[in-house]
Amino acid sequence: MVRLILLLIIVALVAVGPQLWTRHVFAKYSAPRPDFSGTGGELARHLLNRFNLSHIAVESTETGDHYDPMSKTVRLTPAIFDGKSLTAITIAAHEVGHAIQDHLGYQPLTERTKLVRVAQKAEKIGAVLMMAIPIAGAVAHTPVASVVVLMAGLATMGISTLVHLVTLPVEWDASFRRALPVLKQGNYLSPADEHGARSILTAAAVTYLAASLASLVNLWRWIAFLRR
Repeated sequence: MVRLILLLIIVALVAVGPQLWTRHVFAKYSAPRPDFSGTGGELARHLLNRFNLSHIAVESTETGDHYDPMSKTVRLTPAIFDGKSLTAITIAAHEVGHAIQDHLGYQPLTERTKLVRVAQKAEKIGAVLMMAIPIAGAVAHTPVASVVVLMAGLATMGISTLVHLVTLPVEWDASFRRALPVLKQGNYLSPADEHGARSILTAAAVTYLAASLASLVNLWRWIAFLRR
């Protein structure tokens, strides 16, 4: 019972805490700014054109802000695409940072893209394998079969953790080596806004760190369950 309570506390801290903090930071800097000359979508388009990336599209989406290296598209949620806030222009610049990474052949982004495609399939397979452990042992009449399936399941689910770990340096690079310098050097940010932009980019990175830790907790949960 104590272990279960401890697990629930850890999951809450890892999964919920960073998300709440990120939402707080984004909301803090989401007020409309009449002094900004354009929306997040307009800034993304402007920056892409400025870096000779006019072939990359900018679209509004409901599935989260991201850059799609397969279709060469920067996708922004309506609040970012249509927003004229510090959060909007900072997140838009961050996603353009990923487009710049892709254009320059930034290897960690390439590796992450490959891993994401593998992880999407592996996570589904891993969950099925985990559920199949008791069946494998019963059919084969030997615990060895269960162990083999268990190891395969943990390995496939572990790919998700690996993806999140690889994502961290990719996101950090897009934020602090691409987006922030571009915003500062192009005078898109006032000195007073720089601190806020750093907070927004840090909060975004923390969500990926939390996702990585949550993946580890998920593996631990499976292992604890199977040891009963």
